[in-house]
Amino acid sequence: MDFPTKRPSQLKSLHIHSIRTLTELLEAQNRTQTFERGIIDLAIREVGKLAERLPILADNHAAKAEVAGYARRCKTIAASLTLLNQQQGKDAHNNCRKISSLITETHELLRRMELTLIDKSLFERQSAVLENIILSHEKVTQWKEFVQEILLEFHGFFPFNFFSIAFTGASGISIYLYYLGQYDEQTKIFVRKRLADNLLAELKIPADTLVELEEFFITDIKQQRDFEEIETITVGVPDEKVGVGGILGVSYSSGYRLTTQEQSIIRSLLSVMVMVVGSSKTLSRTLQELAYYAEHDPLTGLHNRRYFNEILEYEFDRACRHNDQFALLSMDLDNFKGVNDGFGHMVGDQVLIHLGQLLKKQLRKGDVLVRLGGDEFAVLLPGADDHSALIIAESLRQAVHDFEFEVDGPYREHISLTTSIGVATFPKDAPVVADLLAGVDLALYQAKSAGKNFVFPLRSLETGIAQNKKMLGLSEVLKKALKEERIVPYFQPIMACASGELHAYEALARLATEDGEIIPAGVFIDAADKYGISLNLDHVMLRKVTAFMAEQYAETGQMPTVFVNLTPQEIQRRDILQYAENLCRQQRIPPEKLVFEVTEREAIGDLSNMRKFLSNLREKGFAFALDDFGSGYNSFHYLRDLHFEYVKIDGAFISNIMESKVDSVLIENLNRLCQQLGMKTLAEFVESEEIMARLREIGVDYAQGFHLGLPRERFL
Repeated sequence: MDFPTKRPSQLKSLHIHSIRTLTELLEAQNRTQTFERGIIDLAIREVGKLAERLPILADNHAAKAEVAGYARRCKTIAASLTLLNQQQGKDAHNNCRKISSLITETHELLRRMELTLIDKSLFERQSAVLENIILSHEKVTQWKEFVQEILLEFHGFFPFNFFSIAFTGASGISIYLYYLGQYDEQTKIFVRKRLADNLLAELKIPADTLVELEEFFITDIKQQRDFEEIETITVGVPDEKVGVGGILGVSYSSGYRLTTQEQSIIRSLLSVMVMVVGSSKTLSRTLQELAYYAEHDPLTGLHNRRYFNEILEYEFDRACRHNDQFALLSMDLDNFKGVNDGFGHMVGDQVLIHLGQLLKKQLRKGDVLVRLGGDEFAVLLPGADDHSALIIAESLRQAVHDFEFEVDGPYREHISLTTSIGVATFPKDAPVVADLLAGVDLALYQAKSAGKNFVFPLRSLETGIAQNKKMLGLSEVLKKALKEERIVPYFQPIMACASGELHAYEALARLATEDGEIIPAGVFIDAADKYGISLNLDHVMLRKVTAFMAEQYAETGQMPTVFVNLTPQEIQRRDILQYAENLCRQQRIPPEKLVFEVTEREAIGDLSNMRKFLSNLREKGFAFALDDFGSGYNSFHYLRDLHFEYVKIDGAFISNIMESKVDSVLIENLNRLCQQLGMKTLAEFVESEEIMARLREIGVDYAQGFHLGLPRERFL
């Protein structure tokens, strides 16, 4: 489509007609003024001459007197004509001046109207361009191609040669240069320099600014104009501020002259282009970020759970088609909550970031590491069998074990962690994805149960699923029992070895079924831990134990000492102590009569929180017992760092004391060490008088077991 450089215009015709008519009127006024002045001047001269000759023509006295009168009248007429001539001259001058002024004003008015009023065809051409500027997801994601589409439409209604866009770049200015048509290399060299310099100058950007130029060629046009001079229109971002998407401005370059109206329309279109291009670039970047974070964890940059589910389905289909195998690893950091609680979540986040990069380095190319959330990770190992999966899992466990994060601060503290890893392989361990996921989670749970910092392969999926179903059933039974107040404490006596006298009781949880059967804690405690019921169980037990203690005191006048078991989560929450303090206040129980008991493995696994917990516990007047002492691989190290009122020696040593000289020697030395550190020792699993006699001989302080008394509903 081609458009002429000048169009006929009714406004322009009116302009020419008006100026021509007023000019003709001014010329007529000048001619009339000249003609009238000539006639009057002639009349004045002739009347003057007549007035001078009349007295000479009179031949008698009477005639002379009459002629003199005519002469005076002629002079009066001449004077009046002179005055008339002067007045008409003034009026004619004023009229000419007004007509001249009217010509000037009419010209200026019509010129301004030409600048303001635009032909209907120009509006139609502008609308045709704007109709094609429609943002969509496809166009925004490929915004550079979208710009080319707009320019092609633009060119169809307002032909031009070049178009350029300026953006802020990482180190300077980026200019995108679009060629509308095909040009030889010499022309391109000229255009690159000329347009870049013009664009920088128009946008008031220093000429020495570093410019990165990217070129695009739009050759799919029907007509191309040759040019000698380039007429450029540049529109920048208002107020010299960087616009949306970093856009600075756009420039339209044409090889033919534009009318005033066309320039006005094109400027308005360029203003729209500034907004559209800037918005498209910003939306494109935003959509790319959204697409990235839809599949990546924003903290560590690793893939997330959504991507894991997709890639797992893909790998499952691939393995089925090619009769291949793959493995899954499920990882969980041991006691990571202690890092967040002890050092803050910012430090915890930094640890996770470093660990993510550390784990990636241990994997093969093609392996997929995923952060599922919190401190949970998963790894997909394409093509891996169970043997290679265990090797990779062990390398990950060892890398975490050797990892040491240094915390900035006055004391330069260090954070060390361990991880537990479950391993399952397809198709050996499970034939479908759902079972494989259940299996690898079960393997992780078994690794945690084994003492943490372990790699645990899935042993039997069917057995594991059956156990899970059983535990789930137990958890539902336990929840209902808690709601119906069917969790009751049973009390097992703790005796002084030397005197044989009653020293205290340990409160053990029991579940009373709807049929009246009593189920010991060993049956349901794992289900309580796995399904998050332990905290409620602790609170119910503590409430009922303190109530029994108050009843005992009311009946006998004696307040027994009672050991109460806590779950490890209570050490992290620390609100159990406030709850216990309130109960003691209500029941009028001295705090020293309550001894809180936590197993060694769980207590020491969160050492930083353990210190805070013990400090808070002793401030409130309570005592503490470390259960199953000796089961940990570094038990004596904890005796150096922490102080306990009671140390309960692991029952596995006690039950073998008569058959194993090693166990006997260990107990003897452990007992001596604890007593020298000011801690009382308590032996569990005392099942015979022979064992009790040996404990007295060694000098153990206290003992409990079936030989000394079974758990009962009431105190002795």
